[in-house]
Amino acid sequence: MALTNITFSTLVLLGFLLVVETIPRSSAKIANYDEYLQKRAEESFEASLKAFNPKPEEVTEDFNELVGAELLSQNGTRRNLRERGCRATNPIDQCWRCDRNWARNRKRLADCARGFGHRTTGGKMGRIYVVTDPSDDDMVNPKPGTLRHAVIQPEPLWIIFSHHMIIRLRQELIFTSHKTIDGRGAQVHIAYGAGLTLQFVQNVIIHNVWIHDIIPASGGMIRDAINHLGYRTRSDGDAISVYSSSNIWIDHVSLSKSTDGLIDVIEASTAITISNCKFNHHNDVMLLGAHDSDAKDAIMQVTVAFNRFGQGLIQRMPRCRWGFFHVVNNDYSHWELYAIGGSAHPTILSQGNRFKASNGRYIKEVTKRDYAPKSEWMKWQWRSEGDLFMNGAFFTESGPPIKYTRNPLTARNTIQFRPGTFVGRLTRFAGALKCNIGRPC
Repeated sequence: MALTNITFSTLVLLGFLLVVETIPRSSAKIANYDEYLQKRAEESFEASLKAFNPKPEEVTEDFNELVGAELLSQNGTRRNLRERGCRATNPIDQCWRCDRNWARNRKRLADCARGFGHRTTGGKMGRIYVVTDPSDDDMVNPKPGTLRHAVIQPEPLWIIFSHHMIIRLRQELIFTSHKTIDGRGAQVHIAYGAGLTLQFVQNVIIHNVWIHDIIPASGGMIRDAINHLGYRTRSDGDAISVYSSSNIWIDHVSLSKSTDGLIDVIEASTAITISNCKFNHHNDVMLLGAHDSDAKDAIMQVTVAFNRFGQGLIQRMPRCRWGFFHVVNNDYSHWELYAIGGSAHPTILSQGNRFKASNGRYIKEVTKRDYAPKSEWMKWQWRSEGDLFMNGAFFTESGPPIKYTRNPLTARNTIQFRPGTFVGRLTRFAGALKCNIGRPC
């Protein structure tokens, strides 16, 4: 069943009742839900409902129109871009990477999100905060100049880094809303410690950092806001965990080797774009929806675009539940179990991806359904349009075709449905970039 067949008023009522009932159960590593956290949870779910689009096909069409238009224009402008030193190869990158003065115009990036997370502006309306100290020694009173001190501030902030650094987090890094992590101009590795937690927040950008070798942390008293301190239980070891949050954009991040997931998005999080990232050497790569029983995840809407799923990956690229997922123009190479999976009747639109299967005889299929007989999952809306399949890869479709809102489709709408031969170009610069000041990034 497509998400758009659910009436919005019914969804709102269902979701509200569910979130109220599950706050004590779905503790998200919170030992005690005090009044402050209860209020944040309720406000966050209300924000997710506002961010939810009852016509998700309109967002996918807008995204595809933009890609189509850019591909048409590239033929005439590629030489000029090379002469200017600009090597941007997809619409998100072309929004900002050709500016040699990007370091003076950092916040231009905030206008470049596309897909379901297109309203995300992060700390655009705030001041620049410079992280000068890679240490993470005090969970209760973080030292000024550290990343932990930056992300708990109450106001919008655009957070940058003074030099190359490796940040080893002693406990999970818990964000407040309206923040941008902008690693351009420095090589910033968040590694060998805990990961990032976006819980009950809105409007966050994570851009141009390396996150790897993430391990669980023991928990304890951690400040999650200037005016709040709470006790956290042991963390799972996710690189990035998004919990009951909305308007999130993760872009140009290189992720590998965490104990649990590289990116987990759960608990009615929505309006999210994951783009231009590079994933390597991991088992459970990307989880979008944690439990089949979490019906509130019906409002989850995620765009996964221009990413490279590379060496040593096994499964969950992504693994989806309940919501609407646009998986577009990604590069998949040699998965060891499956690439795209799910349960609880998610809607998955796979467009213009390049799937190159492993050599193993029994791991050619892109898709995997769980916890449902064929008579049920054949009703789930999983569609492949314009994908390129290599080395025996194949996608098992189900459900009716996606209904488009604009009819008839024009050439600009349909150009993205050509075979995924564009993917090599579109994903060429996926992952964290080494940007030099004074030159296009």
